[in-house]
Amino acid sequence: MTHLNFYTNKTVLITGGLGFIGANLARRLVDLGAHVTLVDSLIPDYGGNLFNIAGYEDRLRVNIADVRDAYSMRALVKGQDVLFNLAGQVSHIDSMTDPFSDLDINTRAQLSILEACRHENPAIKVVYAGTRQQYGKPHYLPLDEKHLQHPTDVNGVNKLAGEWYHIVYYNAYGLRTTSLRLTNTYGPRQLMKHNRQGFIGWFMRLIVEGQEIQLYGDGQQLRDLTYVDDVVDAFLRAGATDETNGQVYNLGGLVPISLLDLTQMLVTIAGQGSVRLVPWPEARKRIDIGDVYSSYAKIDAALGWRPTTTLQDGLAQTIAYYRQHRQHYWEEGAK
Repeated sequence: MTHLNFYTNKTVLITGGLGFIGANLARRLVDLGAHVTLVDSLIPDYGGNLFNIAGYEDRLRVNIADVRDAYSMRALVKGQDVLFNLAGQVSHIDSMTDPFSDLDINTRAQLSILEACRHENPAIKVVYAGTRQQYGKPHYLPLDEKHLQHPTDVNGVNKLAGEWYHIVYYNAYGLRTTSLRLTNTYGPRQLMKHNRQGFIGWFMRLIVEGQEIQLYGDGQQLRDLTYVDDVVDAFLRAGATDETNGQVYNLGGLVPISLLDLTQMLVTIAGQGSVRLVPWPEARKRIDIGDVYSSYAKIDAALGWRPTTTLQDGLAQTIAYYRQHRQHYWEEGAK
């Protein structure tokens, strides 16, 4: 496959490289013969975890640095063929309690990274991790790339700004940038220490612990989920071609599923845990966005990408991973 062959002997930099998606991407790239450098600040609670590269420690480089450090980034981007820009603060809750940190990491730091590329390595290819959260409450479904963006929280605003800095740098300076708008990504190596980085990781933790999952209302809210291996494949495809330059693409799941059906599937696969419907707290009900799921038709047409991992298989693989490696991800033993 040409997009996989592309990475043989390529130099690749991954910001946020010790995090969930970054580490899975790094492992795949090393297997493809790329020379990989990871940048991660290992800020507590953000998801960076050295165990995520277990078995690969001697096959890649790790640089503990903060993407907000312009001098470090200028040095790190030199000589790189591809930059997968996954560094960010992804908690919507944290963005509301500490908006200035979110602004700093998701907006100002992105500008710093792009300036480093423009001055030190203008030929680099950059693939940015955007988010479905940029759209806010849907006017129609599935969400496509033409849908109005009106974020409902600080994180969505700053991620939108970070993405559009990338597109502006393509239009103004010819920097080869692309953005992928991720939906609910799940799989091995996801942060499990707290519940502030999306519902699926926390649901998974509760199930592995044999606990009860509480769903608000009737549990019929629809969501789509993408297994991390499929997300990694989308990044690899986007990074290997200039056809994606200056473009944004949605990722998405195979089919949307209700939260009730999803959690019942988790209980069935794990053989433990339970689900209970509870009334909506008034504060939560006011900010609920209802059903939301994305169309991946544009990236399918451009790059032939579509999710291939069924929810049943992906959830089973994820549960098995955390049952085996729980001590490296739960709070009491997480690094």
